[in-house]
Amino acid sequence: MLQVQGLEVQYGQVRALRGVSLSVARGEIVTLIGANGAGKTSLLNAVVGLAPATAGRVIFDGSDVRGLPAHRLARLGIGYVPEGRQTFASLSVIDNLLLGAYCYSATNWWRLMGPVRSFVRDKRVMLALERAFTLFPILHDRRDQAAGSLSGGEQQMLAIARALMSGPRLLLLDEPSIGLAPNLVRDLLNLLGRLRGDGLTMLLVEQDAVAALRVADRGYALERGRVVVEGTANELLSSERVRHAYLGRLRSPLDQ
Repeated sequence: MLQVQGLEVQYGQVRALRGVSLSVARGEIVTLIGANGAGKTSLLNAVVGLAPATAGRVIFDGSDVRGLPAHRLARLGIGYVPEGRQTFASLSVIDNLLLGAYCYSATNWWRLMGPVRSFVRDKRVMLALERAFTLFPILHDRRDQAAGSLSGGEQQMLAIARALMSGPRLLLLDEPSIGLAPNLVRDLLNLLGRLRGDGLTMLLVEQDAVAALRVADRGYALERGRVVVEGTANELLSSERVRHAYLGRLRSPLDQ
C-alpha cells in the first residue's frame, strides 16, 4: 500500500532523512523505532505532506504522491495522528471529530463552522461518528465538553478518533502513548490490533519500542536519518544489535 523510496528531507543545513526506503503492505502494522532525532517524525511528516522532501518517492496505492498537500492526501485515504495530540482545545469533542470529516464536504468547510452540527446530516459522517463513539464510548459521554478539559488519555482517544473520521485506509501514528499510564498504553495497543483486524493499515512511531514490536508485523530502526535494521517484529526483538541499541533490557513498562 505504501512504498517510500530513497526519501530525503532537509531543514536548512540539517539532513533529517538520508535516502530512507521502506514499505507497508495492506493490512500490516509496521513500526519505526530509533532514538530521539533519528528522523521518525520527519518521515511521517514527509509522507503526509507536512515536511518537504528534497528527493525520493512516496508511492501510495501505486501513485507517487510526494509533494501533494496534506488535505489532498487525506482525501486519498491517508490519516495522521500527530505527536502531542494537537486537538482544538476550545472546541467541543464533537466539533473536533467533525473537523476530521472535512474531506466529505464538497463545499467550503469553514462555512460549515457555524452550527457545525448541520454537517452531521451527511450519512457518511453519521456512520463515522457512530464508529468513533463505539470505539471510544467516553467520547460520547464527553461530546459537548471542550477538548482541552479532557484528560491526557481522553485527548489521545479524541486524536485517534478524529483521524478515523475521514475513513483512512492508511493511518500514521506518531508517539500515541506519550504521557499515558501503562494500563492506557495497553488499551491503546489492543485498539490498534482491533483496527488492524478491521482491515486498517498502520505505520506506527512509538516510544515504547518493545510494546510497539509486540503489536507490529514488521519494523525498521532509524539512526541519523537512515534505516539501519529492518525485519519482522520477532527478528527485531531477538536481534542483539536492536536489543542493545533500542530495547534496553527488553522490558516494557507494560511488563511491570
